[in-house]
Amino acid sequence: MIQQIGRIVEANKTDLARLVTAEIGKPYVESLGEVQEVIDTCDFFLGEGRRLYGQTVPSEMPDKQLFTYRMPVGATMIITAGNFPVAVPSWYLVPALLCGNTVVWKPAEYSAAVGHALYELFAHGGLPDGVLNLVLADGEPTFAGLERALDEGLVDKVGFTGSSAVGQEIGALCGRHLQQPCLELGGKNPMVVTADADLDLAVEGALFSGFGTAGQRCTSLGTAIVQSGIHDEFLGRFTAATEQAAIGDPTEDVLFGPMLHERFAQRFDGWLDLVAEHHTTGGSTGLGRIRADNPRKGFVGDPSDGLYYHPTIVAGVRPDDALYRTETFGPLVGVMAFDHLDEAIDLANGHGYGLSSAIYTTDPRNAFRFRERVSAGMLSVNNSTSGAEAHLPFGGNGRSGNGGRLSGQWVLDQFTRWQSVNWDYAGKLQKAQMDIEDVPADLDFRLDV
Repeated sequence: MIQQIGRIVEANKTDLARLVTAEIGKPYVESLGEVQEVIDTCDFFLGEGRRLYGQTVPSEMPDKQLFTYRMPVGATMIITAGNFPVAVPSWYLVPALLCGNTVVWKPAEYSAAVGHALYELFAHGGLPDGVLNLVLADGEPTFAGLERALDEGLVDKVGFTGSSAVGQEIGALCGRHLQQPCLELGGKNPMVVTADADLDLAVEGALFSGFGTAGQRCTSLGTAIVQSGIHDEFLGRFTAATEQAAIGDPTEDVLFGPMLHERFAQRFDGWLDLVAEHHTTGGSTGLGRIRADNPRKGFVGDPSDGLYYHPTIVAGVRPDDALYRTETFGPLVGVMAFDHLDEAIDLANGHGYGLSSAIYTTDPRNAFRFRERVSAGMLSVNNSTSGAEAHLPFGGNGRSGNGGRLSGQWVLDQFTRWQSVNWDYAGKLQKAQMDIEDVPADLDFRLDV
């Protein structure tokens, strides 16, 4: 069935990508890449379906064998965000179904059309009725329904992708039922740029990870942490690249299109209030929403067709700024300076998020030291903070998640439980740790040299 789902999604790739662009405003090229990730996920898990291995291990008793098995968890409830309305759901749905679970899936209400389309593609892959179920609802009734389902013992596993605040509530709810949800939450993702870095490459990475999808990724660049000796040069290049970037109609060749929904536009307006007097801003010809009276130079299309916002670079960020500690889900990137790598590591970890991170350097010692000490669950060296692949674990720590991982073979631990079996064919009760032979030994023996 997973094989067939992958082929059906592949056959509908362009239509599904167009629907993603039409509903949430993601540039069409990005939408195509997102649909491709669904296909890649199906293809990857074809192999994993043949490798749901347990182990056969020897016993300390004679005439006895020990086994382990992966067992499905049962009924799962998956709640996903709409910024990646097909790729992220596939990270849950494909392995959950592959491992033998049933799924109730609640996509974001602002990407309901895409959610329904993806459900139809999965359903036509041969899934029996009732194995995959779609629920379209707002957040509050979803939480109430989940609470009731947990109270009545109808849900065995919860997966959630969304904000850290909502993730805390879902974590607390599941904890009352001794369940550990899979939580993939927000990020304030740092990108460290050392003095020996390739600045052109670093600027390219900052531009894509900071402003791609209008900064509305959980892996979007939050703060560029740049070594003092190259800080001004990096800031100048980054500002110039941002000013020249094409922004506007997502059906055209643009860096980013509109905000996903009115709620994110309103929140972003509030986050712009975190810009303080000691900050300087750049990257565009204005701040806030792009309008006829607040234009963006070189804008592609008509800004009144969507919720378009100016890309904003905020320099002079300090560790005590609210802007440093807050995930600003939108086209805003902070820039701050550091002198020594240990200081950069402290700044990369100090806000409490731990999803993605990056370091641009040509010195492998910097890369290895940063990798060892950064709190993020994911690290890129000379690449952006965004860019997951279907066979690597995806997830964060701290305010970014509870240690669960999506993608790759690691997600199988979210949707299976280990069962251990001991099979005794001795014909008598053998008690572990008690009925064991005592092998005589001369423990007082010493070499005479």
